[in-house]
Amino acid sequence: MQIFLFVISTLVTLVPLLIAIAFFTLAERKIMAAIQRRKGPNIVGAWGLLQPFADGLKLLMKEIILPRKSYHILFISAPIFSLTISLCSWSFINFTFDEALFENSLNLLFILAFSSLGIFGIILAGWASNSRYAFLGAIRSTAQLISYEIALTLIILPCLIAASSFNLSAIVYAQIQISFIFPFLPSAILFIVAMLAETNRAPFDLPEAEAELVAGFNVEYSSIMFALFFLAEYGNMLRMAVLFVLLFWGGWNMGLGIFLIKVLLICFFFIFIRTNFPRLRYDQLMSLGWKIFLPLSLSFICFTLGMFINFNLFLPHLQF
Repeated sequence: MQIFLFVISTLVTLVPLLIAIAFFTLAERKIMAAIQRRKGPNIVGAWGLLQPFADGLKLLMKEIILPRKSYHILFISAPIFSLTISLCSWSFINFTFDEALFENSLNLLFILAFSSLGIFGIILAGWASNSRYAFLGAIRSTAQLISYEIALTLIILPCLIAASSFNLSAIVYAQIQISFIFPFLPSAILFIVAMLAETNRAPFDLPEAEAELVAGFNVEYSSIMFALFFLAEYGNMLRMAVLFVLLFWGGWNMGLGIFLIKVLLICFFFIFIRTNFPRLRYDQLMSLGWKIFLPLSLSFICFTLGMFINFNLFLPHLQF
C-alpha cells in the first residue's frame, strides 16, 4: 500500500511538472515572437496551444541516430541521467507548508546537491559523443556550472542565516512579515543573475553557442534523446524560478495563486533576457563569476552575520 501511495505521489508531482515544462516552451516561443513582431506557433490547436505536444510527438517518432565512433552506452545514458537528476530535485520542493515528497530538515541541501550532479550528464554527453564541438561545449559547461555553483551557494546563505534552517518551509515561514528580497536585495540580484548562468541561459549560454560550437554538448543528439536534454534544461529553469520565489519573494505566504504568478514572472524574466541581451565572451563570463560574484557574496555574508550578531537577531535555537 505504501509503495502504491508513493507511486501516486510521484505521478502527482511529475505529470504537472512535465506539462508545465511543455507550456513553458510554448510561452517562450510566443513571447519571443511578440517581442520580435512576428506570430510564433499558431497552427496546431487553438492559438497554437497544442504545439508542444506536436513537437514532442515528432521527436518521439524520429529515428535515434548513434554516431559510429561514439561510446554508445554512455551516449544513451547521458540524457536519461540529466532528466532524472532534474526531476529528482523536485521531490524536495513543497508548494505549501505541508510535506514535500521527501520532506526533511535539510531539503535545500538536497536540492543543491542534485543541481550539482547535473554536471555529470553534460560531461558524459560531451565525452561520449566523441566530437570536438560536443567536448568543448561540455568543458565550457562544467567550468561555468562549477564557478557559479559556488557563488550561488554563498548567495543564499543570508537567507539561511535569517531563517536559521535549511528547510524550505522554515525559510518561507520566516518571511511571513517581510520577504527577504527587501533586506537581502543585493543577494536577490546576484541570485537572479547567477541562476541564468547555472541553467546555461542567455547571455550565459556559452556551452551551446551556435556561432562557435554549433549546438554545444548536445550537437550529436537527435529525436527523443535531444528531447530529454531539452526537458532537463527547462525543468532546471523552472526549479530555479521556484527557488528564487521561495528564498527571496515570500513563497506561498500570500496563497498558492500569488506564488504561481511570481514564478511566471521569473520565467518571463528568463525569456526577456534571452531576447534582449547579447551573449557574453567566455572570459567575461568567468571573470564575472570569480572576480565579482564571489567577492560580493562573501562580503554580504560577513555584513549579514555582523548585523545579526550585533543586534542579536538570531532565532532562539541559534544563539551566539
